[in-house]
Amino acid sequence: MSKKIPLLIDTDPGVDDALALLMAFADERHEVIGLTVAAGNVGLDYTVRNALKLCEVAGRDDVPVFAGTADPLVYPAEDAAHVHGRDGFGDVDLPVSARKAEAEHAALAILRLSHEHAGELTLVALGPLTNIALALKLDSTLPQRVKRFLVMGGAINGHGNITPVAEFNIAFDPEAAHIVFSMFPHTEVADWEATVAHGMLHRDVEQWLAADTDKARFYELISRQTRLWSEDSRGEHWYAADALAMAWALQPEGATELQQRPLSVELTGTRSRGATVVDWNRQTGAPDNTTLLIGYDQERFQAQVRRALGV
Repeated sequence: MSKKIPLLIDTDPGVDDALALLMAFADERHEVIGLTVAAGNVGLDYTVRNALKLCEVAGRDDVPVFAGTADPLVYPAEDAAHVHGRDGFGDVDLPVSARKAEAEHAALAILRLSHEHAGELTLVALGPLTNIALALKLDSTLPQRVKRFLVMGGAINGHGNITPVAEFNIAFDPEAAHIVFSMFPHTEVADWEATVAHGMLHRDVEQWLAADTDKARFYELISRQTRLWSEDSRGEHWYAADALAMAWALQPEGATELQQRPLSVELTGTRSRGATVVDWNRQTGAPDNTTLLIGYDQERFQAQVRRALGV
C-alpha cells in the first residue's frame, strides 16, 4: 500500500467541523496526524472538548489534540452558538472524553509537525485562522514545508453568511486571515458561496442519519438542533461548509471548476470588515494567491459524507 498523505486539521468543532473530521478519519488515502483547535463556533474550552470527543467516537484516540488561542488576535468576536448550540454539539449533554489535550500549544504543534512532514503535509483550516496566523508570525518559513494548504472561509462574490459581505470564519478574526493570505503564497479556498452551490437535501441527510451505525447515530444527535435551524432559516437544502472543504481536500480530483485569482481581506470597512475581496479582473497587479473552488462533483461529495457516517 502506498504511503498515506499526512493531514493536519485546524478546526473549531462545531457541528459541520464534526462531519468533516469524520470524513477525514474515514479516508484511506490520508492519515490525520493531529487536530489543532481554535475558538470560533463556540469558545475554546468547548471546541477542544468536542475535538477530543470526535476522536473517541471515531476510535482515533491516537490522534493528538492541541489547544490554541481562546481569542482573535485583536478584537473580540461573537461565536456561533445560536447555530451549533452553546456547547457546539447541539446541547445534548454528551459525556466528556476522558482524554485531555496535549500540553503543546496549537501554533507550536503546527510548526513542529510541518518540520516532521516537510514537503508532504496537507494543512486544512476549517475555522478562524488565528492558530495558523500565530504559527506564521513565529516562523514565516512555514509555507515552504506545506504541500497543500486549504481554507474553508470567505465569500468570494460578497454574499456573506455572518454579515452581508463576510463569511463567519474570516469575520471572526480578519487580522489573522489577512496574515495568512498575505504570507502563504498559495491557498486553496472553499468559500461559503461554494457551500451554497453544493447543498444537500434535508430529506437525503435524514435518511443517511437514520442508518444503524454508531457514527450516524452520533451525528444525528449532535446535528439535530442545527439541521432544524437550517431548515427553518435556509430551506430544503442543508449547507455543510466544512464537509465540502474536506471533500475537496481528500479528493481534489472531484473539483469540476476552479479559478485562480488574487484575494485579500478587508480590515477597516465600516460595513465590509472581514470581506474576502477577489480581484476577478486582475486589476491590482497582485499575484494569483488563491485557487477558488467553484464546482465539485456532488455525487462524489455526498458519497464521502455517507462513508463518514458508515452508510
